[in-house]
Formats: sequence, C-alpha cells, structure tokens
Amino acid sequence: MSYDKSVADHYLHGNLLDAIKIALLVMGKTIDTVTIEDLAAVDEFHVGGRLATEHLLKQLNFAKSSDLLDVGCGLGGAARYVALKHKHHVSGIDLALEYIETGKALCHGLNLERSVSLVQGSALSMPYQDNAFDGGFMLHVGMNIDDKVSLFTEIYRVLKPGAVFGVYDIMRQKDGELTYPVPWATDSSTSKLSTPLHYRQASQQAGFDIFQENNRRDFSLDFFKQLQVKSEAKGGLAPLGLHILMQQNAANNPNT
Repeated sequence: MSYDKSVADHYLHGNLLDAIKIALLVMGKTIDTVTIEDLAAVDEFHVGGRLATEHLLKQLNFAKSSDLLDVGCGLGGAARYVALKHKHHVSGIDLALEYIETGKALCHGLNLERSVSLVQGSALSMPYQDNAFDGGFMLHVGMNIDDKVSLFTEIYRVLKPGAVFGVYDIMRQKDGELTYPVPWATDSSTSKLSTPLHYRQASQQAGFDIFQENNRRDFSLDFFKQLQVKSEAKGGLAPLGLHILMQQNAANNPNT
C-alpha cells in the first residue's frame, strides 16, 4: 500500500455525504437549503474551525478577487467560506476522494461551483501550472507529510512571485510519544509532526520569506474546552459536527 493511500484511507468514512444529509434532516435542512453557517461545524476540519480560519485570513489580507489555493482542502469548508464571504476564487486539492466528492456536492447546494474548484490529488505533485495563484493557505495538513521541503517547494512553484501563503498546522512543541489514534493518523506510520523550526527551515529553503508567526496553543486548548462545555450543556453532540468526520478518533485531542 502506498503512503498516500494509507493517509487517504485514514480519512475514509465510507458514507460521508449520506451521514451529513441525515444530520441536516435532524436540523430541518437539506443539501439544497443548507447555509455556509450550518456547515461550519463539520466542514472546517481544523482546531478552532471558522474562528481559526478568519484569524488566519485577517493576517494574510489577500487582495480583492484573488485566485487562491487551499492545500489539503478536506471537504472544502474553508474554501467555500473564503469564496462566499471574501469574494475570491479558491482551488482546493486533497488526497481523500470521498472528501472531494462530498465537498463538490456541498458546493452545488450552495451554488458555489463557479467560485470553488475541488480536485483529488497530492500536495506534492499538484495539477496546476507555475505561477497560477495569487496566494493560498494550508490548514492542518503538514502533520501527514514527511517531506516538508518538497511540500513547500511545490506550493512555491504554483504561486505567483510575491504571493502570500498562510500555514495553520499542529506542530510539535516537545518530545514524547502520542497516544493513537489521533485525528490525523491511526498510528505513527502516517503521523509526521514537526517543530515550528522545521517548518521555518523547510519553507525558507523552498524560497519563502516568513513575515509573521503565531503560537495558537492556548487558543486550541480553550477551543476543546469550550466544545466540551457546549456538548455537556446540550446533553450530547450536535447533529452536525466534527464527530461525523473523525468517528472513532473524536475523543483524542493530543497536547503536542
């Protein structure tokens, strides 16, 4: 089995679109009446969800009507939000075919097919021309990619000169073993956590200049705390949430 297939298999749900449709019915919605706000709880698969997305976007400050790249886009939640709320065109790429197919269905329901383009593929070999994008972002992706120099080199290739690219990843702050499974890996074979220093060196080697860094550890811990408080207040999980994507991994929120 190839490494890419092992990573993609970790994220395989098997019946994801139907699971989302069932949750929407519980909410009194359908795939054709759902809003971007309804989907926020499930389709931004990173710590902090939409709050984290908006925090990153404010720092990147993309020019109006930019052509942007979402590396490891998952269901395309961040791409849809950026396209709808900030009026950009966003191209997303992800290894997981089921995520891409589900994301396309959600784009159709929101009438965003012209603003968001989702394709299945590897971030290490993207089907885009050189200098294709005005900017981009990567949200919780590098934890599955060992060769981060190749990753950033490929991203650098498809960005226009002077483009801004933002990274929001889980990074290793100290040594120690993780308890598996975790949201991004079933075992250590596909978990490729790296330190901020490693990210910094890899991106600079690829040609990037770093203009800002943020440690979002406290924000992340508070996010999980608030998530638990809300769940307990409601007497259980909401119909639509990350538990649909994570399934058996939902309880593991490692302190890295």
